[in-house]
Amino acid sequence: MPAAPATTESTTAPSGLSSLPGALGCGCLAIVAAVLAVLVPLAWNNRGGADFPRVAREDMADRAFGASREAYDVLGFDRTVEPGARDRGVGTENAFDSGPCYDGGFLGMEDKVVEGAYRMHHAWALNHVPADQAGSGLRRLRQRLEDRGWKINSYREGGEADEWSLYVERADGDERMSFNWDPGRGYFTGGSTVPCAYDPHRGTGDAEWAADEPSPPSLGPAAAHPK
Repeated sequence: MPAAPATTESTTAPSGLSSLPGALGCGCLAIVAAVLAVLVPLAWNNRGGADFPRVAREDMADRAFGASREAYDVLGFDRTVEPGARDRGVGTENAFDSGPCYDGGFLGMEDKVVEGAYRMHHAWALNHVPADQAGSGLRRLRQRLEDRGWKINSYREGGEADEWSLYVERADGDERMSFNWDPGRGYFTGGSTVPCAYDPHRGTGDAEWAADEPSPPSLGPAAAHPK
């Protein structure tokens, strides 16, 4: 009779027990990786006001005004808007305004004012703007900005009865522009916001960020106001 085949004692532990340490190890590593994937970008994107450059308000105002003037030119407006606000919401406007900058903290969950920092904004408005000029101008401006790397956040063609609007940004939202046309009033508004900066004339420990705003030059076509 043939001999029974020899048996070999298995030295392998039950599959469930053998895989448990590895599974735990892989799971922990996966959790750590997931946490880091969230925290590292947050930490990078919320490094705080320390990264803001020190730039005079007049220089940031020039930057905001330059963006508005270029957009105004592309829109095809040929009227000149003098500095100031005349009957806001009805008349023309050409003015600077600045506001505070905020630090989201390490996790981006805070809302703390960065002392000594500011963000400059230029606002303008034009009345008596007809539908054909507003519509064709906004279409042209949208294409120009998109070609130049601006992100189109929102674009609405409202026709002759509903509002038209265009909202764009670049540099992760540090630079923004907005444009709206109200057909009921024939009123066109635009605005340009530039990145935050420290005011070199004010200390970083100065809790009061507001200051006298610079006065803009007249706003008109680039050909009428060469640099």
